[in-house]
Formats: sequence, structure tokens, C-alpha cells
Amino acid sequence: MDCVYSSLRRRPEAPPAEAGEVAEVLGILWAHAMPEDGLEHISGSLDNDRVDLLLYFLSPRPVPPAARGPLHRAAALLARGHQASPTLRRRYLPPAGEPGPQAGGPRRAKA
Repeated sequence: MDCVYSSLRRRPEAPPAEAGEVAEVLGILWAHAMPEDGLEHISGSLDNDRVDLLLYFLSPRPVPPAARGPLHRAAALLARGHQASPTLRRRYLPPAGEPGPQAGGPRRAKA
């Protein structure tokens, strides 16, 4: 399983966060997840200027040559959810673009 940390930054003109906002964001992302994303779990927490997210993805074994890494799958899911949801567009800035080509696979700890 691969874990990706990401955030959605709140628009400066957006109203203050309300109770239940994290659950709403998580529900929107689940609604726009696709089977090929391999999404297994999402958790989140709210800060004054953003919502922080941990997205957990299945790690395909063996990894097919054309497989998109977890950072790409997370970026695609956030972009898809933001584009499709008026609520996310109203409250949050668009997510950052696709990660660079070096971000294809998970990071490994140095021995």
C-alpha cells in the first residue's frame, strides 16, 4: 500500500470552515474515485487555510510498465474531484498539476 500526503488550499474569499467539512471533502473524492485509481482509504484534517489529506492506494504487484505511480493517481483524483465539484471549486484553489516524471514510484528509505 502506498500513502500520499496532499492538501487543498482554501480560497481567500471562501467562508470559514464549518463542522463536517472534512467529511464532505472525503465524500466528494470517494464519489470521483475510479477503480483504476486503486484508492483504499482517505483521511483528512482541517487547518485554517487548507484541508490536509492522506490518500492510501493499492500497490500493484507486479508493477506494469505503463502503471501510474501513487503521486500521479492522487493528483488525477484531486483534479477530477475539484473539476467536477462546485463545492470544492467554491472553497478551494485548484490542486497543483501533475507531479514530474521522477515522481513515478514510492520513495524508499535509505539503508
